[in-house]
Amino acid sequence: MKFLHTADWHLGKKLNGYSRHVEQVEVLDEICRIAEEQAVDLVLIAGDLFDTANPSIESTELFFKTLRRLSADGSRAVIAIAGNHDSPERIAAPDPLARACGIVLAGFPDSQIPDFQTEKGIKVIQSHPGFLELSLPGVKFPVRLIMTAFANEVRLRKYLDPNNSELTLRKLLQDSWEKTALDFCDEKGVNLLMTHLYIVPEFGDAEPESDDERSIVNLGGAEAILSSSIPKQIQYAALGHIHKHWKVASKPCPIVYSSSPLSYSFSEAGQQKYVVIGNVEPGKEVEYQKVELTSGRPVLRKVFENLDEAVAWLEQNPEALVELTIISDSYLTAESSRRLYAAHSGIVDLIPQVKNQDLLQTESGHSVDLSLDKTSLFKSFFQHQKGQEPSEELVKLFEEVLREE
Repeated sequence: MKFLHTADWHLGKKLNGYSRHVEQVEVLDEICRIAEEQAVDLVLIAGDLFDTANPSIESTELFFKTLRRLSADGSRAVIAIAGNHDSPERIAAPDPLARACGIVLAGFPDSQIPDFQTEKGIKVIQSHPGFLELSLPGVKFPVRLIMTAFANEVRLRKYLDPNNSELTLRKLLQDSWEKTALDFCDEKGVNLLMTHLYIVPEFGDAEPESDDERSIVNLGGAEAILSSSIPKQIQYAALGHIHKHWKVASKPCPIVYSSSPLSYSFSEAGQQKYVVIGNVEPGKEVEYQKVELTSGRPVLRKVFENLDEAVAWLEQNPEALVELTIISDSYLTAESSRRLYAAHSGIVDLIPQVKNQDLLQTESGHSVDLSLDKTSLFKSFFQHQKGQEPSEELVKLFEEVLREE
């Protein structure tokens, strides 16, 4: 049985206001072509389907068109779960209609899918909260899937622990997965797990997330989930949440973040993106490979001290989306800014940085001399934001406000 694992589509995502919709159309078309060329039997989408809880019409339309194509009109099973960026209610709402095409949409950790069968032969054999067993066309054995959509700690505890015990969330989740695997997963079928959580190796360093994900390192302050929490019956764990391709651990099975299909922040600059293709049989180790995605504009981050070198580099990378830092002895002039923007249409962030060891560097890369008086600090801030000095009238108005305060 062959499967395709992808995650973190983030449909509707913008890069500092720059729309990525056209690139998302292209890369989802590429993922569909890979599924078709590889003749996969099952597609797993491990959360963060959209970038916001209330996606646009064009993103929603792209999502459902892609799912229908992936499902091959009901002959290939597609299972998608909600991530931390998704509204679980919105993800779950179309499920009754989607099932007619062999598409399962699970918004909640305890989602239980009703029995159904498509005209092309996809059939639910049995289900349980957070678990699904399928019969797939052309596959002679059942396919089992433990699926845990993202939820905050309060909701996860409510699902895992209705009796309100004092066990840690990590232990509750491990116990829940182990019980489900013990009840439903034997060597007569293929056993998979899919979740959108932060899972780390039991030994060794955790993988840093992108800037966008760093605020959700764990679940509502709870500990990260250890790789050892995956039940021994599971043959492959398909993860979403980390945007970089990352094999968390090899035991008890390959535990893998597929990566997002595009680079969605400048902390992901230069990352190669993938989907995972796996081949698995009952009672055997999974064989899998990562397949490179080539669609989308490259996201690059570069620092220059020489304006001419910056312009030359920009002209050599016309298709990239760029964060450009210019280090100089004085503020970047409006004329220099115009020259840079004229050389490249994809400059998303232009960060001027003044060289001065006595300056304090802020998180944005701008440098501020805290020894200056307030009026001088205001002029510095205005120059940084607007690319020009404030007018005399504006400075006088600022000083009036200071005096009133």
